[in-house]
Amino acid sequence: MSLRLADSRIAGIIERAGPCELIPHEVGFAGLSSAIIGQQLSNQVAKIIRTRFRKLFENELPDHGYLPKLDDHVLRKAGLSFQKIKYLRGLAHWMKSGDLDFVALEGMDDEIAIQQLVQVKGIGRWTAEMYLMFSLNRPDVLPLGDAALEVAMKSLYGLPEKDWEKPAISIAEKWRPWRTVACWYLYRYHKMLKDGDAP
Repeated sequence: MSLRLADSRIAGIIERAGPCELIPHEVGFAGLSSAIIGQQLSNQVAKIIRTRFRKLFENELPDHGYLPKLDDHVLRKAGLSFQKIKYLRGLAHWMKSGDLDFVALEGMDDEIAIQQLVQVKGIGRWTAEMYLMFSLNRPDVLPLGDAALEVAMKSLYGLPEKDWEKPAISIAEKWRPWRTVACWYLYRYHKMLKDGDAP
């Protein structure tokens, strides 16, 4: 069943937002470093810092082998906090050691892949879910720890301020196996809310 038929409220957003433009982002270090940089930042700020970060690498492609050659002050100048620098260096170390196998990751079940990723310091469940959604294009991910998704669902479905997750999970059941796509539309709805243009 399509999302339009499964959920009339999502159908209304689809009507406004048009076709889903969920295309795969980069995988590996480039994709995960992008997710780490985006932690607890607005999309606008994250985009600026990601652009500065990418310019530090050849062909603007973040590489785990080159990151250790960059001094902390260079990374700080790009807008990264000391904490995120530490996380990115830790990720680069994991990749160099071979403990994080991105090829194997692509063949794993969603939950198993998430559990593999969160073993790396600085990668929590949200970051792992963003990687699955936007780098691996997994179609059925529901990132309940996402602030924008929380705002959108509370507004669209009238969910309570506290303990909203349980009814949200129940609502999302009818989106299966396209919960990622539904979330993409909820992100569009969140932007409409911010712009004062929500249906």
